[in-house]
Amino acid sequence: MPNSNKKIPFRYDIVGSFLRPEHLKNARTAFADGDLSKEELTKVEDKAIIELIEKQKTAGLYAVTDGEFRRRWWHLDFIAGLNGITVYDFQTTAFGLTTEAQGTYVSGPLSFSDNHPFLEHFRFTQKYASPALAKQTIPGPNMIFLDSLILSKQYNEQPIYDSLEAFKKDLIQTYQDAIQAFYDAGCRYLQLDDTSWGGLFDDRFREMIKANGLDADQLLTDFQEVTEKSLANKPADLAVTFHFCKGNFQSHWLYNGSYEKIAKNLFSIDAFDGFFLEYDDERSGGFEPLKELKDQRIVLGLITTKNGQLEISDMLVERINEAAQFVPLEQICLSPQCGFASTHEGNHLTEDDQWQKIELLKTVAETVWQDA
Repeated sequence: MPNSNKKIPFRYDIVGSFLRPEHLKNARTAFADGDLSKEELTKVEDKAIIELIEKQKTAGLYAVTDGEFRRRWWHLDFIAGLNGITVYDFQTTAFGLTTEAQGTYVSGPLSFSDNHPFLEHFRFTQKYASPALAKQTIPGPNMIFLDSLILSKQYNEQPIYDSLEAFKKDLIQTYQDAIQAFYDAGCRYLQLDDTSWGGLFDDRFREMIKANGLDADQLLTDFQEVTEKSLANKPADLAVTFHFCKGNFQSHWLYNGSYEKIAKNLFSIDAFDGFFLEYDDERSGGFEPLKELKDQRIVLGLITTKNGQLEISDMLVERINEAAQFVPLEQICLSPQCGFASTHEGNHLTEDDQWQKIELLKTVAETVWQDA
């Protein structure tokens, strides 16, 4: 499965997370209950990840991940490993269901740790990925900006920084260091998952931002600046993509609104090689915002991970052709709308459903693009 003639993001690609096998879930529960040691849990994770990587390669994927099998959350585990972050437990109803959750807030000067566990996690994935490419996913910097600072009650009660500019400076340096560290570890395909941009077009979140004394339209400029500067020193042979969905927690969504408000700023970030955008239902809106795209690739998330119903291939091809009215077909790729398990619980579908969707992904892409 050579990648030398394939461009990132690939014609058929994945967001990153996969459903955790039951035996892995059970092992994590046993560890949490004190009935399994950390070393024993790691052995279970290692075995499950090796098996997952092989399944991804068998499915014909050019880029493979560890499925985020070592994570509790798609974003929080990475953020928790940074210096200057505190994790706390709380109960949420944000996704339309009441459940126990965790959050983070900035409690000290931000910086990247050279001993961040995700570096070793990547090295493990890379060891077994060949001949596919090991893809690393991490949350984007504005997840910290929005959740851990702007909307954080704990931070606003006890702010660490004298100004937003001082905070942004440390946030940018933290991500520059993180990107370089993954590159030095051998990573050549990095993806920033960043749902925080949804808070800039969702009316409810815009009001929350306003209640905290800030303007969502100004933050759009700040988010762009933080992201651009975080990528400013990106090595030339490191491909970096951006993934955005409107929330994906046990098949529930979070944000409403159109991409129109963020498209110009987001697509102006030249350092990205491509953008993964959710387009699996009517809440995604139309393809018109794609007119703002420059020369990067757009990966259409047309295959839902929220349920197990298999999409009809002809309808997917029709949707791709609709998007091609606004951006050249040459720049379009295909993926699921999100990962299959943004948290360890996973979405409401089976592993068989999951792999059928991956198979459909490949089949449709090969139908549409000769270079798939």
